[in-house]
Amino acid sequence: MSDLVVRSRRVLVDGALVPAAVHVRAGRIAEVAPHGRAGEPERLYDAGDLLVTPGLVDAHVHVNEPGRTEWEGFATATAAAAAGGITTVVDMPLNCVPATTSRAAAEAKRDALRDRVHVDVAFWGGLVPGNLNDLADLARFGVPGCKCFLCPSGVDEFPHVGRAELDAALPVLRDLGRVLLVHAESPGPLGEAEAEVGVAGLDPRAYGTYLRSRPRRAEDEAVALLVELSRKHRAPVHVVHLSSASALPLLEEARRDGVPVTAETCLHYLAFAAEEVPDGATAFKCAPPIREAANRERLWEGLGAGTVSMVVSDHSPCTPVLKRPESGDFLAAWGGISSLQLGLPVLWTLARERGHDVPRMLSWNAEAPARLAGLAHRKGRIAPGFDADLVVWDDAATFAVTPEVLLHRHKLTPYAGRVLRGVVERTWVGGGVAWDRASGLSARPRGSFVAAPR
Repeated sequence: MSDLVVRSRRVLVDGALVPAAVHVRAGRIAEVAPHGRAGEPERLYDAGDLLVTPGLVDAHVHVNEPGRTEWEGFATATAAAAAGGITTVVDMPLNCVPATTSRAAAEAKRDALRDRVHVDVAFWGGLVPGNLNDLADLARFGVPGCKCFLCPSGVDEFPHVGRAELDAALPVLRDLGRVLLVHAESPGPLGEAEAEVGVAGLDPRAYGTYLRSRPRRAEDEAVALLVELSRKHRAPVHVVHLSSASALPLLEEARRDGVPVTAETCLHYLAFAAEEVPDGATAFKCAPPIREAANRERLWEGLGAGTVSMVVSDHSPCTPVLKRPESGDFLAAWGGISSLQLGLPVLWTLARERGHDVPRMLSWNAEAPARLAGLAHRKGRIAPGFDADLVVWDDAATFAVTPEVLLHRHKLTPYAGRVLRGVVERTWVGGGVAWDRASGLSARPRGSFVAAPR
């Protein structure tokens, strides 16, 4: 007898929406049966015509715990994820203290989340100057890869690396079966642009001033370097939060040549345009920056063509004071956008407007991130043997983004006031209800730490 059967006339199975009954036993999907074969389960959830899809996987989240829990934390971040239909988050190695650049730091982070997470959590490790010998221990711990910065990260605990460190680390990570994630902005063009902005004395409240300080040339130059080194070492490299559409031809050429370079983009680069950002609206500040409307549409084209393989949130919150709301100074404000809970409705609203369907969207925010995080054998699909991470949602219903609906620790987000399409009704993690729109969060957190296989 099944522990749970979730039934709908629209279940996402093998890239198509079909009538089906998903049978769950011991936290895993035991069978995907015809719609009418629900059996006599102890628990039947009949979703009618609502969508049943795999839980989303957000492979780019800054939880900030331990060390900066006044910014966010595992309890609040994973509550927001569950309410948004995200059943796995992969936490970035910086903004927590200590940074996740050693096995001891990874173990401290795992201890911090115990019995407190509403969805499953994996970790990225970090590559910084001097920790090459820690990469093997991080891989044994269970990180699917390591992230580095090519420019200053914004926090002292996570210094950036240069070509020499990349050259040394890539063959090590390749042989460990791990991927290198890179914040791809070259420091030379950034430094030149920042100096020019300073000399020009431009208005720091104008978004155009900030945009001028982070030119697309910095991204393009960095992506070219990463393609070169990935080609040289035959080592997998992943470009995080791509914002410059002019880097797409470099990535497309690499893909045609079989170079193992992949790229993600973020909700905010697909949703916003520089021309629309009001003066002083520092909730929009992130790095790399939101660029022009034409650039945004080219990113959508890259996503549709497969040059960009996934969409993530890059949820990077901070305390509201660090956003400098009183002065509206873009140059002084912390760069990061809060959006974890909104990943499904934002992307569905935008994708639907551009003619994309639900299966295509889930390939971007469930299957591809699961694959990047080394979890494609258990996350991102509704199939026998996979974790019973399921979401029931209404793709026709709309809601307005207000502070009351957000479960992030802080409610400051550039999506405030937007009307979005796609309302999550219920989220299961490992076959247990993690969140329900009527009753809220489960009293017992359903999530746990998940390691990438060795």
